[in-house]
Amino acid sequence: MTEWWRDAVIYQIYPRSFQDSNGDGIGDLPGITRRLDHVASLGVDAIWLSPIFTSPMKDMGYDVSDYCDIDPLFGTLADFDAMVARAHALGLKVIIDQVLSHSSDRHPWFAQSRASRDNDRADWYVWADPNPDGTPPNNWPSVFGGPAWEWEPRRRQYYLHNFLIEQPDLNLWNREVQDALLDTMRFWLDRGVDGFRLDTVNFYFHDARLRDNPPNPDNAAPDTYNMQRHVYSKNRPENIAFLKRMRRLTDRYDARMMVGEVGESGDTSIRIMAEYTAGTDRLHMCYSFEMLSHQFTARHFRHTIEGVHQKAPDSHACWSFSNHDVFRHVTRWLPHAESPEALARQAAAMLLSFPGTICLYQGEELGQTETELLYEELTDPPALRFWPEIKGRDGCRTPMVWDNSENAGFSTARPWLPVKRPQAARHAAGQAADNDSVLSAYRATIAFRKAQMPLRVGQTSFLDLPEPILAFYRGAEGQALTCVFNLSAAPAALTLAEDAALVGPSRATLSGRALDLPPNGFAWLDRAVGLSA
Repeated sequence: MTEWWRDAVIYQIYPRSFQDSNGDGIGDLPGITRRLDHVASLGVDAIWLSPIFTSPMKDMGYDVSDYCDIDPLFGTLADFDAMVARAHALGLKVIIDQVLSHSSDRHPWFAQSRASRDNDRADWYVWADPNPDGTPPNNWPSVFGGPAWEWEPRRRQYYLHNFLIEQPDLNLWNREVQDALLDTMRFWLDRGVDGFRLDTVNFYFHDARLRDNPPNPDNAAPDTYNMQRHVYSKNRPENIAFLKRMRRLTDRYDARMMVGEVGESGDTSIRIMAEYTAGTDRLHMCYSFEMLSHQFTARHFRHTIEGVHQKAPDSHACWSFSNHDVFRHVTRWLPHAESPEALARQAAAMLLSFPGTICLYQGEELGQTETELLYEELTDPPALRFWPEIKGRDGCRTPMVWDNSENAGFSTARPWLPVKRPQAARHAAGQAADNDSVLSAYRATIAFRKAQMPLRVGQTSFLDLPEPILAFYRGAEGQALTCVFNLSAAPAALTLAEDAALVGPSRATLSGRALDLPPNGFAWLDRAVGLSA
């Protein structure tokens, strides 16, 4: 239990939106380096950077055209090295995104592969002949709408793209492709990165027979992708062997780690997390989207955590409430809150009390809310295609707000996404000296987690209490805490079974054995103690 990542708090940076250093309206690596003191002041252990590689930016960097270079928008390899050096000097590990399931259609590998059926890289992507009537080989849909197949007239074949047409899927059945991807990972390990966040890790392999996916009778989403159960287009058992190759590579370096993004939900996500982290020869940990939904009940959080512990007892989980793909949690859960600030403080307390590794998303420490955008302000492909039913991901990607200057200190130029007044009002400079701000609450809560062995590595046991109360014990090495959260905009009262004391930055009052929780209140008690409503 000594690996640094097991109880780490990781801060996700979306590079386009963190800090612009050269006045082009887009964040960059020198800007990140400039702002690392802010990140370090939170008390976190690591930063995770969304993709910074060379890219046409059709999917904002998740379409890579050169895995071993920095896109000029973000700077140079020298800028990257300087950023890593500064992060390490501040005690921060550096994790980078790896997009290995697909590349950009501008990647030289694909340019060669699409040219003919008989060149050296002809089999580096997923190609298939059409049906006799010219239709695609099966019914697989793209996550971003339409079929997952695009016709290439030069080869007179279709290629697979689980995402945009401009993101062809790499053929990991080909050992040469695996070798090439491992070489790109080795390139960054040699430059000093401490780990990888593996994008769409369950999409690496497809069914070799290209069988049709069955329908999904439980679909309620507004898109076509969720109308199927994706048993053949992803989640394939062949993934495991490649994960083992990746682990053998990272194990050659000191104190490195990999965290996989599992694009699934429910019991399927738990099963995959268990498979991908079993033993010591696969991924170090996984995370799913279970806590990135609109569900805000004690039952949901308990079921998610217990589900992983019971069905994947040897796995290690990574939890987050927000990231670059979903509505910010303060906006998602606002119907359950007295105020955005009260919800933001409670969310920090709850997340940082959960077992496992924790991910925070930039701006979360400011209580940042989702930005409402007009159609003409959008850049995200799903939103542009399916507006207004699908709002897309731009609203959570708007620039970080630093101070009360123009564009909230993000840039001297017009930003790539707008900084609007409700978001600018939450700027970091305005919260830094306020002991009751959301920023101060995050710093205090992270410091409390670091000081409490039970919160870092303790076992977790849930208490049976009615909604909206979430409560559990965390215990380790003879120490224990009781963690209590009122997931409601109304006050709640509980009775302790024995005497205890409030500890840490609790937002509650304790009189004798009467514990009163304000709306979105929370408490840490200095021992494992029974509670009743």
